[in-house]
Amino acid sequence: MPLANLLKRESMRFAAVLLVTLAISVAGPNPALGAAPQHHDQVPGFFRLQVGDLEVTALSDGVTVFDPHWLTGKKATMDGVEKAFHEDRHLLDGAENGFLVNTGKQLILVDAGAGTWFGGGAFGHLANSLRSAGYTTDQVDVVLVTHLHSDHIGGLTTQDGQRVFPNADVYVAKAESDFWLSPEIAAKAPKDAKPFFQSAQAIAAPYINAGKWRTFSGSEPVMDGVQLVPLPGHTPGHTGYEFSSKGQKILFWGDIIHAQRVQLQHPEVTVVFDIDPTAAAATRNQLLPKLAREDVVIAGPHMSFPGLGRLRKEGRGYSWAPVTFTEQWIGQ
Repeated sequence: MPLANLLKRESMRFAAVLLVTLAISVAGPNPALGAAPQHHDQVPGFFRLQVGDLEVTALSDGVTVFDPHWLTGKKATMDGVEKAFHEDRHLLDGAENGFLVNTGKQLILVDAGAGTWFGGGAFGHLANSLRSAGYTTDQVDVVLVTHLHSDHIGGLTTQDGQRVFPNADVYVAKAESDFWLSPEIAAKAPKDAKPFFQSAQAIAAPYINAGKWRTFSGSEPVMDGVQLVPLPGHTPGHTGYEFSSKGQKILFWGDIIHAQRVQLQHPEVTVVFDIDPTAAAATRNQLLPKLAREDVVIAGPHMSFPGLGRLRKEGRGYSWAPVTFTEQWIGQ
């Protein structure tokens, strides 16, 4: 048989077998593939944002639900909040965030999370988030503290008194430091407030002993490109930090907002942790419209992660416009 005819016949036989196989596979039962296993791990808890020449990295320390009993306001407002919370259990969802700023010359951490000093184990992830973001704790040069509540400074120190950031200088307002680190004031404090004094003193001690505890007063600059923003009411020396670079700004505003969805709509609502609730509400009422007008990027420790966004005026209150997630490195 000529070779050409042989190849033609074999080709036709192969095609016939292939067609029969396909017909069987289509017409016959097709066993289901095994179900893909679920993956319960999440992405690392960090998110980067460019502000001018600054690299800002949000670091998750954990998530929580704010206790509705920690909010105070007019009865009609609070009755409405309580009703809304029963209808929507996510109304008071919150977060604990810290923020890392790489200026190109220094690595600056703004607030250090709770560590193991607050939250009953819900927090304490900031150091791991920092490592996931590509940095180590010994690389941090400066820690700027908005105030000395343990959920903002607990991440500075371990329970056995070791500095988590061994090479960092810690900066805090003098009024804040003088208040929380005073044994005399602590002795006179109400019973419920005493743990805040005790934790602040224990957390600060290793940095004080190492000569790494720095205080400031007034509005003098603590470093280039950083403006101190006094935010009175929450604590005696509650301070925000505004970073500027190439005409862009970002404000790290500390505890201006705790319960995001409630206090943006009702800025007059305060929290039981405010030492001077009237001043805290006044500060919020002065600051929010300014930020909404100026379109400033805000970094909020208790805003939903990554805690970065802008304010928009909405009715009698405000709405939060979070930064848009992107896997690309872009400026804001």
